[in-house]
Amino acid sequence: MADPYQILGVPKTATAHEIKGAYRKLAKKLHPDVNPGRKDIEQKFKEVTAAYDLLSDADKRARFDRGEIDAQGQERGFGGGYGGGFGNGRTYTRSGGFAHDAGADPFSSFGGMDDIFAEFMGAASRGGKRAHTGTMRGADVTYSITVPFAEACLGGKKRVTLTNDKTVDVTIPPGVEDGHKLRLKGQGLAGAGGGAGDAIVEIHIEPHAFFTRKERDIYAEVPVSLPEAVLGASVTVPTLDGQVAVKVPKGANTGTTLRLKGKGVGAAKGGTAGDMFVKLKVVLPDPVPQDLTDFIEKWAKKNAYDPRKKAGI
Repeated sequence: MADPYQILGVPKTATAHEIKGAYRKLAKKLHPDVNPGRKDIEQKFKEVTAAYDLLSDADKRARFDRGEIDAQGQERGFGGGYGGGFGNGRTYTRSGGFAHDAGADPFSSFGGMDDIFAEFMGAASRGGKRAHTGTMRGADVTYSITVPFAEACLGGKKRVTLTNDKTVDVTIPPGVEDGHKLRLKGQGLAGAGGGAGDAIVEIHIEPHAFFTRKERDIYAEVPVSLPEAVLGASVTVPTLDGQVAVKVPKGANTGTTLRLKGKGVGAAKGGTAGDMFVKLKVVLPDPVPQDLTDFIEKWAKKNAYDPRKKAGI
């Protein structure tokens, strides 16, 4: 992935509010629901979401800015070092040991650098704990996943690939909040006789192009035509689990709100689902036809009214 700041189009000095605003703007433009069948746009949407996942986390952003992790959130390894090179000419390998080059081990008097590194990685990093018996519990590992808005509201399953290439299906509870963390017992790094650590899965929720959420209720603004608003009509509106028909009352105005009971955030076990609130927005044809303009001119001469006066403006 490219530089997350460039993907979101923000400078490195951007505030959290500016980053969120840039993400919401791009997400609405690139959301798959708005661009059905566009694989190129879908890929861009995934890149934007991944960039936001990294920069919206203050700790991850700080580590990225310091060069400790890359744009995917992966560790860059050990930079800098002791005496001009970590371990005086010794490099850490993926197998967990050190490859020896020239030069003596400056930590040999402490039992060797490998022993010190093992102690550091096990006991001092990411929750590793040493028992009094000499066994060592494995470290916890944190993962980040992004789920669609509707899936977060209704619940579902998400497949996660762990560091050992093992895949697990994580249950997304209905109504989960952004930033919620799920703990998978024993799915972290293996320990030295003390059991494996846990996998911590942090959930991030994609914004939706049409819906917003407040606690267990869903809100959406739906445009209606002038005839539908004046005469009343039955119109189809989107919900979290599909399209439904709603009745627009005669004389409906912009701001008229319809309530769809039970169409909000899915209930947790034993709970009650939230509701959905549809706010109507009267939209004139574009352009306004001349015959409608002529009619309104004649009508206005006999039926003048001031909506601002009624609103106290």
